Amino acid sequence: MRKPKRRGGTMAMEKSSSKYRTQFWYVAMASFLLWLVLLYLFSSSAKTVHNHERLFRQENIIDLPVENVPQNNESDEAPVVVSEEISVDNSSLPVSVDLSSVDQMSEDKKVVADLVEELEKERVENEKKRVEIEKKRVDSGIISGRSSRARRGHRESRKARSSGRVEADKKRVRRNDDEETKVENSDQENHQSSDKEPNFFESKNYVEPKKEQVDDNEEDSENKKGKELENDGSDDDLQGDNTSEEVSQPKTQRKNASNNITSKAKTRVDSKRNQPKKDQKVTLRPIETRRNDPCKGKYVYMHEVPSLFNEELLKNCWTLSRWTDMCELTSNFGLGPRLPNVEGVSGWYATNQFTLEVIFHNRMKQYKCLTKDSSLASAVFVPYYAGLDLMRFLWGPFPSMRDAAALDLMKWLRESREWKRMNGRDHFMVAGRTTWDFMRTPENESDWGNRLMILPEVRNMTMLLIESSPWNYHGFAVPYPTYFHPSTYAEIIQWQMRMRRINRRYLFSFVGAPRPNLGDSIRTEIMDQCKASKRKCKLLECVSGSQKCYKPDQIMKFFLSSTFCLQPPGDSYTRRSTFDSILAGCIPVFFHPGSAYAQYIWHLPKDIGKYSVFIPEKNVKEGKVSIENVLSRIPRTRVFAMREQVIRLIPRLMYFNPSSKSEDTGRFEDAFDVAVEGVLQRVEGLRKRIEEGKEKILDFPEKYSWKYNVFGNVEKHEWDSYFDRL
Repeated sequence: MRKPKRRGGTMAMEKSSSKYRTQFWYVAMASFLLWLVLLYLFSSSAKTVHNHERLFRQENIIDLPVENVPQNNESDEAPVVVSEEISVDNSSLPVSVDLSSVDQMSEDKKVVADLVEELEKERVENEKKRVEIEKKRVDSGIISGRSSRARRGHRESRKARSSGRVEADKKRVRRNDDEETKVENSDQENHQSSDKEPNFFESKNYVEPKKEQVDDNEEDSENKKGKELENDGSDDDLQGDNTSEEVSQPKTQRKNASNNITSKAKTRVDSKRNQPKKDQKVTLRPIETRRNDPCKGKYVYMHEVPSLFNEELLKNCWTLSRWTDMCELTSNFGLGPRLPNVEGVSGWYATNQFTLEVIFHNRMKQYKCLTKDSSLASAVFVPYYAGLDLMRFLWGPFPSMRDAAALDLMKWLRESREWKRMNGRDHFMVAGRTTWDFMRTPENESDWGNRLMILPEVRNMTMLLIESSPWNYHGFAVPYPTYFHPSTYAEIIQWQMRMRRINRRYLFSFVGAPRPNLGDSIRTEIMDQCKASKRKCKLLECVSGSQKCYKPDQIMKFFLSSTFCLQPPGDSYTRRSTFDSILAGCIPVFFHPGSAYAQYIWHLPKDIGKYSVFIPEKNVKEGKVSIENVLSRIPRTRVFAMREQVIRLIPRLMYFNPSSKSEDTGRFEDAFDVAVEGVLQRVEGLRKRIEEGKEKILDFPEKYSWKYNVFGNVEKHEWDSYFDRL
């Protein structure tokens, strides 16, 4: 069967329409791409035209011809030479179709013309002024070479502003001028100047007279003030002549001359910087206060050292000792646990002898002349707990750990402003141990203690210790802490009155232990004599296992019942028992001058016979003297006088409670007050010697420090044999 014709025609029509549709899309795509290309070309052309139009605008074209100068290697800082004539040819500029551009051109032309005319007038006036000033200088015979120092930063400013490029150049030149001005201004004091903008429309001929005019004006003002140096006359004359001829010289020669003058000026500036100023002196003395100031010459500044040198040691008190509970002993401002009243008087504490640093620090916080302004201070206190810090590692195997904190502190002090005033000679510090605990030498690293006392910084300071070395000039002894720390004036008076009325049964007594391992110790002989005098001597032998020697009430009972208390040397020269016995009103008996007389020079009277008895230890060692016989022969009236002197010494040999105020204790001074006064006097003596220009701060051998401190000289004395060093 034949297919219908209608169906075949329909298929042919569908094929033709599909063909036309495809061709239409091809044409559309091609048209679209062509449109994109044309759009790109059009935008590029418009941008190019816009850029060219912007480049050739009137406001962006300024003709600033610069003269070509031959290059040389003499100086990299040669000034830029601006052409002598400035021409702005407006006819050579491209003409823009925009009428606003034409108006802008005419306005710029007027501005440039007015500016050139104004500069011309100013040049003529400056030239006249320069000629007049030059005549005055020649007539007066004062020609200074300071004009050779071209002050590029002192140029007349103009309000002329141009395009962004000119503005950038101005900023660059202004920055360079500011740097040069800083260098030049350091050479002249009290000289005030303002940085001025450079003028790009000014020619070289205009710049030179202006620089000379500024220099001349400065020289006239300096001559009037009378601040010119006498030895600068010849050089200044030569430099002034060179400057006056600079305008007539060729430009290349002027450039070379300017370079030479600039180098000379910089050399002179550097030399003056390195030389100390004649009127500048090292300030050794504190700032003066009013005449009626009660603290004048007594102000003390306390360093705020890092807490690891003091407060953190107390926070970690459990690490201070292996055998003693230091947390309990450092409580109550370092006084320790409170004790019951003794003889009806309060103010007693179980004080450990090694907590002096804590007590002293807390007393310093209450010092009436403590200041926060170091410029007023006559002395500077360093609150470092040296003894407690050493105690942590004293029995350890690593000696370097004992020195670590001390070395860190010295570094911290050297960097402080207060240290630099006298190189540390006005600083002082307290250590609650004997000086021998801080004298380990570098040759014996495994020896006892640390190296604090031999550090160079500490040797410049004043060290306060419970026992000092007779052969060191920077160590001074202060009393051991006792058990009595009164807070009020009434407690002091009450205790002194009780000591005057108490009945003393024994002639003398001794509290201590023998030292069989020390060959020169006399303790064994003393104990033997005390045992032989049973009725007149009371002995408390501190043998192993005995607890009486560690109980404050038991110790005080022994001293309260005795008229004389024996104080022989032990492991070292001094003993805490000395101050406990004086506190009890017991007259001390010494056998070595190093036990008290050569130690506590600020706290004890010079006349040793008024408050003590001295028996040479050599006589006791050899059995040539009987202690009982020596003490029994002292007249009764003298005993009363000596006891009264001892009772009067009690306040200045103990430390008041740090929680009390100075007005609560009345007129009494404690061991802290006496020690601070001694430090202030010593620092004042060192300050005077420095001001007098003494080559040596101390003019005596250090090994005779004990003799100089006690007697004020180093002449021969009967005590020399006690301090002779092998």
